Amino acid sequence: MADISKITIPSGTYDLKDAYARELIAELQSYSEYIGVTTTVLTDGATTNPIEINGADVTAKKGNIVNYSTKEFIFDGTVWKEFGDLSALGALAFKDNAAGTFTPSGNCSGTAVTLSTTTVNSITAVGSLPTYTVSGETLTVTAGTLPTKGANTTVATGVSSVTQPTFTGTQGNISVS
Repeated sequence: MADISKITIPSGTYDLKDAYARELIAELQSYSEYIGVTTTVLTDGATTNPIEINGADVTAKKGNIVNYSTKEFIFDGTVWKEFGDLSALGALAFKDNAAGTFTPSGNCSGTAVTLSTTTVNSITAVGSLPTYTVSGETLTVTAGTLPTKGANTTVATGVSSVTQPTFTGTQGNISVS
């Protein structure tokens, strides 16, 4: 199925909102590009250009992003702007996952549920319908059979009250390092 971004009708040609959104997304995606880790000393507001990345001089363009030491910078076309500092991050910031266990201590009480009920009968045989036949000018009706009642069964028809549970216990602590 082909994508469409404009529609033409007798009153004119219209852009679909999705097409405009895609243009904006493409513009955002084309603005910034991570180009690597630099060994060139950068500070907020520095105009240094070119910078060194992997031993080579690289001339930064508007939207280029680099790391220097623990800081992140973006080039606005004239100066470097610091927008992040990774020095406060601990070792867990560089992990893909972490796990731990926790066992709460306490009691849960007050979980009473009161149901409304009624009694229904099971059916052990469904019975049969009457039959009707016509022969000449004579209508013959043959009686059917009634269903056969089985045992009584109590079923729930609703919840008439619920006592909300309450938890009382001790707060636990989790530490990740």
